[in-house]
Amino acid sequence: MLKVRSLILRNNEKVSALAKSQKMSPNEISIPESFRDQGLKRMKVVFVVPFRESALRIVNILGDLLFGSQDDQARKTSIANYERFLGDYSGNTIYFPKTNPKPMDYEQTFSGNTDDNFKLGIRFTKKTMSLFSDMNASDMLIASPLGLRMLVTDKESDFDFLNSIELLIIDQAELFLAQNWENLLHSLDHLHLQPQKLPDTNCQRVRTWCLSGASSFYRQTLFFSSHELPEFRAVFNSKCNNYQGKVRDSNLVEHGDIRNVLTPIHQVFRLINCSSVETTFDDRFQYFVKNIMPQFSKPGFSHCMLYVPSYFDYVRIRNHFKTEMVSFVQINEYTKKEKISRARDIFFHSGASVLLYSERAHFFRRTRIKGIRNLIMYQPPNFPHFYSEIINLMLKTNQNPRDGFGDEMSVSILYTKYDLLSLSNIVGSENAAKLTSGQKDSYLFSTKT
Repeated sequence: MLKVRSLILRNNEKVSALAKSQKMSPNEISIPESFRDQGLKRMKVVFVVPFRESALRIVNILGDLLFGSQDDQARKTSIANYERFLGDYSGNTIYFPKTNPKPMDYEQTFSGNTDDNFKLGIRFTKKTMSLFSDMNASDMLIASPLGLRMLVTDKESDFDFLNSIELLIIDQAELFLAQNWENLLHSLDHLHLQPQKLPDTNCQRVRTWCLSGASSFYRQTLFFSSHELPEFRAVFNSKCNNYQGKVRDSNLVEHGDIRNVLTPIHQVFRLINCSSVETTFDDRFQYFVKNIMPQFSKPGFSHCMLYVPSYFDYVRIRNHFKTEMVSFVQINEYTKKEKISRARDIFFHSGASVLLYSERAHFFRRTRIKGIRNLIMYQPPNFPHFYSEIINLMLKTNQNPRDGFGDEMSVSILYTKYDLLSLSNIVGSENAAKLTSGQKDSYLFSTKT
């Protein structure tokens, strides 16, 4: 990016000299094809990251690369508006309790400023790096999916600056699933749209493939995640169209997270037959209603957690439970702390048969639910380590000794053949291929102490 900027500045000098020799303005003279060195808009690089803390780290790394390793005080003199940047992008760190600590990955994810609504324009010149620059005058943008979506949907905002992006970097993609995946997809659809106006652009300096609307085929996209999921594969297949091709580097999972399960318990994976990926939403629900819900009325079946990764599925099940008068309590990402405590207490003391629990609630809080004797995963978790984390809550030390129930416990995971990637992260790639082959309707995995 810096080399291209230097090339443009050198060519500007040559064009000015040529215009001066012809006694005309630079926009009036005929410019050689070799001077086509830019896009329709200035911005070339976009980072999409989940939190302000991620943006802070990127800016500090860029500063160190440009000006050498520095502390915050030195950066205030070498990076324009850095003091304002520190005020906006640092702080607001979540308090992590010393007693009953959260898992290590939780503290790593939520350290620093975890606000997920931001966009930061950065402009580079020969000697400076300026933060909070106007989007049309910026070389780089660092934004969250929500911040980027607000840019492209604001009626008063001009998002033409996204036309000529040459490098798109999507980092920590798995965290976007816990925010709002649609924000990312919507924003990607607004890259490389032809500008409505070009007030300061000399089209003689613009590359021909930009003028012809082919910018998306020249964009490099770097997509990083800790594991692979169908949503990531869909972005790779439909949103990455570089004319020179693309490469996907995904490692086979040898064991999966199931090896981290400490509770000695049988885990049954139940295959749901689906005719197409479009029908999985309804097929899964119908299977659950016909084959799983009848267990709720059996004598002795209680203390059941229903773990639901998708909030849309969660709402559908909740509404159905209310219609069928199921005895349940619920915890989702929007549940207030007082209601969470009450739901946990009711569930632990057998006041409700079922706890409806959303994956995003677990992602943002990591609540330790006690009293689980029967676990149903409506779909394999998007975050594979949640699999063992939830099952390990079923340890004997977390049970209510006065609930009157025996030692019998059960774990059921509902899945379709389209959950292959999610299953690979849990049981390993080889076992996942067997589970989705359709040879049997259910598979049993057992954990021994």
